[in-house]
Amino acid sequence: MDSISVAKKCLREEAQELMKLADSVSCEFSEAIDAIYGCQGRLIVLGMGKSGLVGKKIAATLASTGTPSFFIHPGEAFHGDLGMIVPQDMVLLLSYSGETAEICSLLRPLKQFGNKTIAIVGNKDSTLGREVNYCLEAKVEQEICPLNLAPTSSTTAAMALGDAIAVTLMKKRNFAAEQFARFHPGGSLGRRLLTRVEDVMLKDDLPMVTADDGIEKVIFTMTASAIGIAIVANDRKLLGVITDSDIRSAFASIETLKDVQAKDIMTPQPKTILASTQISQAREFIKENPCRALVVLDDNENIVGLYGRDRFN
Repeated sequence: MDSISVAKKCLREEAQELMKLADSVSCEFSEAIDAIYGCQGRLIVLGMGKSGLVGKKIAATLASTGTPSFFIHPGEAFHGDLGMIVPQDMVLLLSYSGETAEICSLLRPLKQFGNKTIAIVGNKDSTLGREVNYCLEAKVEQEICPLNLAPTSSTTAAMALGDAIAVTLMKKRNFAAEQFARFHPGGSLGRRLLTRVEDVMLKDDLPMVTADDGIEKVIFTMTASAIGIAIVANDRKLLGVITDSDIRSAFASIETLKDVQAKDIMTPQPKTILASTQISQAREFIKENPCRALVVLDDNENIVGLYGRDRFN
């Protein structure tokens, strides 16, 4: 068989195993979810070998989606890391055979500590499956490995069941995108949801004039700022804005500009935005209301900055 055919066959066979797993989910899954949801501690994950790698991924997914969780290596647990587990914690143990010595050997001390335990196994009648409080079976008919030896379909099934646990808990907790962003401040989603207009707006040397300032002062202020806008204000309270197009209109329509004041040519009640607005919302707002810049106000409607999608962030 050519490489593409092999790949397609592997993916289809693993997908079929996942469909069987979906059909096998029972009420014990719901009971395990309720137990994790009510847990006052963390969900500690342990696994050996490939199951350990899957366990690390499950713990990472849980921790980033609202369920405090971390991974402990079973070997290290026997040499002091059991001290990281407190009675309020629940413990998730992974072993496809359910007979992994390093995992099964932890059952007695965990019971002595008073921890509730959950297992993801390929055989619910195994030692691990019988001894834990909640057993989640992730059995596959065979590995896609041509020798039926290397953990392939079985690790995919275990990881998918871990994802199902995480997602079910997210829905149970009403876990929102804003909460996800708090756990991912360095990612693009985190920056988009956590960054506010006040974090990127122009705050210093704002081009501000009073209503009574003459047109020469207005032009000088706009030129000095290189933004092409002047904010007309009275003690930080917004009265209007003047853009370079307002200046051009004034020159075209007013015979003498000697006595023209800012209030004569400003646009009153311009579009504004709150400093606390999320950047994602601000970008949508400025897309719907094309302009050089938006005046930024605080909650007391005081002018605190200028925001422009292309210029200031």
